[in-house]
Formats: sequence, C-alpha cells, structure tokens
Amino acid sequence: MLKIAWSEIFAHSLPDGHRFPMLKYELLPQQLIHEGTITKDNLFEPGLLNEEYILSTHCKTYWERLSSLKLTQSEIRKTGFPHSKELVHRESCIMSGTVMGAEYALIHGIAMNVAGGTHHAFTNRGEGFCLLNDIAIAANYLLNKKKLNKILVIDLDVHQGNGTAEIFKNNKQVFTFSMHGEKNFPLHKEKSDLDIALPDYTDDKFYLKILQETLAKLIEDVQPEFVFFLSGVDVLSTDRLGRLSLTREGCKERDKIVLNTCKINSIPVVVSMGGGYSEKINDIIEAHANTFRLAQYIYF
Repeated sequence: MLKIAWSEIFAHSLPDGHRFPMLKYELLPQQLIHEGTITKDNLFEPGLLNEEYILSTHCKTYWERLSSLKLTQSEIRKTGFPHSKELVHRESCIMSGTVMGAEYALIHGIAMNVAGGTHHAFTNRGEGFCLLNDIAIAANYLLNKKKLNKILVIDLDVHQGNGTAEIFKNNKQVFTFSMHGEKNFPLHKEKSDLDIALPDYTDDKFYLKILQETLAKLIEDVQPEFVFFLSGVDVLSTDRLGRLSLTREGCKERDKIVLNTCKINSIPVVVSMGGGYSEKINDIIEAHANTFRLAQYIYF
C-alpha cells in the first residue's frame, strides 16, 4: 500500500499571508481521495519528531533557539515566516513524516510526504520557508538507525538544494544531485556533489534528455541503497517564481523517469513535494497529483 504523510497541521498553522501557496496541503489529499487514486487508509499522520533525530542533522544551539522562539529578527526574515510555536510544531511534524516515510519505503518500496522538501534549511540556520531539513534528517536516520551505506538525493525543485548540499558536503555516504534554475534563488549556490544549472525557459525536451542521461549514470556510479526525491512543481512554465518552461506533461514525465528508475533498480524512495507557485491553484494541484498517480500506477 502507498503510504502518504499528511496532517491538517500542514495547512492550518501558517500565517494569513502564506495561505494561498499552502492551500495545496489541504486540497491535494482531497483531490486524490475524490478521484479514487487513494483512500484515507493510505494517509498516516506523523507526530512530533524525536529531538534526537533533529540533532543528528542540525546544531543544538540552532534547534534550542528555534524551538524556544529566540531567533534574531534577521534570522526570522530569512526564513520568510513569522516565528511561532505553531510553526515549529508544524515543521517537526513534517520532519517526522519523511522519517516515517523512510521506514515505510523500506517495506513497500515507496512512500510520500504531502509536505517536505525543505532543502533550504542548513545545519545552523533556516531560509526560504525552510526551518529544518526533512530529507537530511531522514537520510541521517537511515544511516544511523538502519546502517545504510549510500543514499542518493535527487532534488528537482527549481531552486538549488543549498541547505542539503551544505549539510552533506563532507559526508561521502550521501550523494546530493540538484538540477535547478541557474538564475533562480538562492543567489549564492552551495556545491552539491552534482549540480546542473539550467538556463531560463528550459523546455520539456531539453530537460528530460538531461535528466534521463544523468540519472542512468548516477545509478550506475553511485549505487544507492535508498533515494530521496524532491519533486517540486515550480519547474512549470506557469510558475510565478520558476523561470523554466516545462509543461504539466513534461513534469509528469520527469516524475515517471525517476520513479521508474527506482522501481526497476529496486531502490526504495521517499518523495517530498517541494515548491509550486503557479497563479492558478489547479496547476499546482494537478502537477503534484500526477506524482501520486504515477506512484500508485508504477508500484501498486
């Protein structure tokens, strides 16, 4: 069974100014249930993550200041969110969703988080709507608790996974691959193990050719035991912040390439949704829904 992390807190603990882009956390599971792609049995509700797992990735002093609401005003501005207990609680639940998803993926081959993809969170700071890094925390969980030796991060959000790159820059057990917009946020890019920076207006054909070739080589060279896939839909031509030109079908084909690759090679995968900022909420929901539809079709 496809297991999907979801909680009402994903959608209902954010300030008013951020409600529109976050509507997807409420509408996406509703759409998937309405159309019959999933049932409520597919959803699991994560609770707060054990502090031990957060501290395996993030500095103790940062976590203590974050959780006790003692970040500076400059640090708060960089995250993009007003600081609150509710927000920290939300972030911890999102982290738990990806960690629990990793456990499910080891059993079922795949698991998904309706939220997550918080790849701009660094070891000691947050930025870009990311306070903690769910993929990094879950990867360290697998390395420490499950004794895995090699993990591949496939980050296809339109923004570089700078926080993830920083966290694992000296860790040879986690290979970080980020394919992103060259001229997009963040202005200062970190160095992933492999970065592919795409020019503005990159279309389906160019994007998919590069991804297909790169992914095949990575699987052969890295030999990963586990994959984390960040499937941001801000690569769409309709995205207000993306600057790329993928169609919805192109985005779907992107996800198909990644999921088929993991399935064929028997590599467990956890999918985090990442960003999506199109003007029309339907463009965001449909693009994300395609990822879940493909997961059901390919795996179950």
